[in-house]
Amino acid sequence: MREFTDKELYLGLEYAKSLDQNAGHTILTRFQNEQPVLAQTLFGVFPSLIAEQDQNVAHLFMDLVFDVICVFEKTSGTLPSQQTLGTAWLQEKAALVDAEMTAMMSGKPHSESVFETDEQKGLVQFLHDCIDEYLAEHPAPSDAVRMIKTLIFVTVQLFCSLHDAAGASKTLH
Repeated sequence: MREFTDKELYLGLEYAKSLDQNAGHTILTRFQNEQPVLAQTLFGVFPSLIAEQDQNVAHLFMDLVFDVICVFEKTSGTLPSQQTLGTAWLQEKAALVDAEMTAMMSGKPHSESVFETDEQKGLVQFLHDCIDEYLAEHPAPSDAVRMIKTLIFVTVQLFCSLHDAAGASKTLH
């Protein structure tokens, strides 16, 4: 997947911020219906892990995940459903996430990621900057900071993988 341009990032983030509550709810509902396992991971499992360290940082994480969904939808279009991708894709990504979480819990920085590529560095950096801005006003434990930054990285990599899988499924048909 190619790196988003600054303009694409800006437009995607502007899109996310311009949505009213109903439009945001529609996007989240569609995402939960199309990707139920990923949605549960991103809005259930990951935030609960962060909440063990800091509840407010967990809420920030969910807000940023919504931004990621909007940026990818605005820039890349609707992603394939879980049903389209099949269980093999899910199992492969679950193994990568587990390995990334194991590395994180052992204190390794996410720059030593188990993901094959480090895609969308601009988006990841922007989201990390948002985290840093938030933390400047609302300090949190270092474990929560490390966890949210790692899980944001993991989230973006999962969306890149979804986008790549969408491209592969289009070429197969």
